[in-house]
Amino acid sequence: MSEVKKHIMTYEGLKKLEDELEFLKTVKRKDITEKIKVALSFGDLSENAEYDEAKNDQAFVEGRIIQLENMLRNASIVDESEIKTDVVSIGAKVRIKDLDFDPDLDFEEEMELFIVGSVEADPLENKISNESPIGSGLMGKRVGESSDIPVPDGIKKYEIIGIRRD
Repeated sequence: MSEVKKHIMTYEGLKKLEDELEFLKTVKRKDITEKIKVALSFGDLSENAEYDEAKNDQAFVEGRIIQLENMLRNASIVDESEIKTDVVSIGAKVRIKDLDFDPDLDFEEEMELFIVGSVEADPLENKISNESPIGSGLMGKRVGESSDIPVPDGIKKYEIIGIRRD
């Protein structure tokens, strides 16, 4: 039998998932139930697009609820007081410098990344997964160390210039 995957996350990530689950179970379920009632009042279900759409929404929401409950049941929360600042780990904010920086091609020479578990990764907020190429390439490194990281367009070299926790 396969081993259940633990979902590593910060307390902030846990709270976000719990809030989404609560919203889906209370607000979204009621909205969909109401849509189904209205669609049923239109009669013939064989040509009732509103009913089909509401049932599809219901299936999506119920699937997401099951997914969230599974993630929360198998969550492993990072104790923020135990996040090290001498080595890159989950929960750390890491300041890196792009050693291959080209002002014509690259967006930033330095950036700060928040290393999180895959469940709460969000590149638009600079939250990267410890399982992503950059995240896994930085894990375990110390300030002053550099890392060659394979990315889709080749290999990037980053130097760690700071590690902190909030």
